[in-house]
Amino acid sequence: MMTSSTTPSPSATVLGLGGCLDYETVWDSAVMTGLARDHGIGRDDLVRGDVIETERDLVRSILAFVRDGVGGERAVASHDVVEAVAGRHERRVTLGGTSVRAALAMSAVGIPSTLHLVAEDDHVRALLPDDVEYICSRDADAINPHLIMQFPAGARVELADGTVVESQRANRLIYVCDPPNREMALADELGDLLATAQVFLISGFNSMTDQPMLVRRMRELRDAMERLPAEATVVFEDGGYHVPGFERIVIDAITDRVDVYGMNEDELQAYVGRPVDLLDPVDVAAALRRVRTIVPARTLVVHTQHWALAHGTAAATMAAALEGGIDMASARYLHGDGLDIARLASVREVPRQSAGEEFSLRLAAMLGTDVACVAARELVTDAPTTIGLGDAFVGGLVASLATGVAQGRSS
Repeated sequence: MMTSSTTPSPSATVLGLGGCLDYETVWDSAVMTGLARDHGIGRDDLVRGDVIETERDLVRSILAFVRDGVGGERAVASHDVVEAVAGRHERRVTLGGTSVRAALAMSAVGIPSTLHLVAEDDHVRALLPDDVEYICSRDADAINPHLIMQFPAGARVELADGTVVESQRANRLIYVCDPPNREMALADELGDLLATAQVFLISGFNSMTDQPMLVRRMRELRDAMERLPAEATVVFEDGGYHVPGFERIVIDAITDRVDVYGMNEDELQAYVGRPVDLLDPVDVAAALRRVRTIVPARTLVVHTQHWALAHGTAAATMAAALEGGIDMASARYLHGDGLDIARLASVREVPRQSAGEEFSLRLAAMLGTDVACVAARELVTDAPTTIGLGDAFVGGLVASLATGVAQGRSS
């Protein structure tokens, strides 16, 4: 089924498979302090949680992540819980989801794409740029916004027992109660769309919570991917799985059809089950070896605050794509939704992190041609955007891959 107003024209870049609306909240330590006191939350109550059942659970989870200075994603049992906390904050409604934010970043610099969505409403129709076409697997409008909490470095929240939680670095949290993305129904037209694709991005399956349904979706996705041209590049972007263990179902089902398997630093550390020193090449190399036993992809991409790397059979060809991802994410960090071609170009003049460059050289000396590593930019701003940085990285990486395909065709 398809609810877009017209059938999309053949597209070289197809991004999927889910999409959503986000409540982007403005961090307010006073509001979070009030919520902690209202719910009697002290230091010993802080826990990230798995499925968030109540408003108190949600506040405990947010503050546990702030204490640890890391990002993450969690499922919420009821959208009323999301609304209860979101309603206490200043917020705005934006488009979300990895594929959607990647498409928006690409559109901002003049690169069109086609999306596969699982839900839409008037917000989606109004906010998608004209050069982003889409198909949708659902007939009726049905969207529950995700709660996005973006906290700055140094955020301080006083708990009910008088102790203080303080974040060591800026990050973002995602809380979701979203039946369409939980079901991740695939449009009948997906195979037709993939028949002309040169780059196909897969993301969003981390939100599914029903095992038989996930297995079925993997089978349906593989069937649709049979229509891909032989030379097409398939990119998979990982996420925080709402049900631990479901990542194994996805990895086993499609990794053999994936050319580039991407993840951020939080997901890297989740796979290895421990913190990783991102500026220690010995520690990172050990983490890569561990992840490669879990995710047997042709090429693994990891993107972090200090660097982005590719590891595997095609690593030597990925440097330009890594640079494209870093620059797109950097432009979003500095300019948020004001990202455009001129601002992307200006980011390319910003020096790279010296620590990231030293790490890259040392890692290359250890791993040789099996790795390509690019240092992140040295970014300075009083108003950073941390929401959607990984998605912007994916958009830049996909854009670079798509541009490379187009240049290859014209040469």
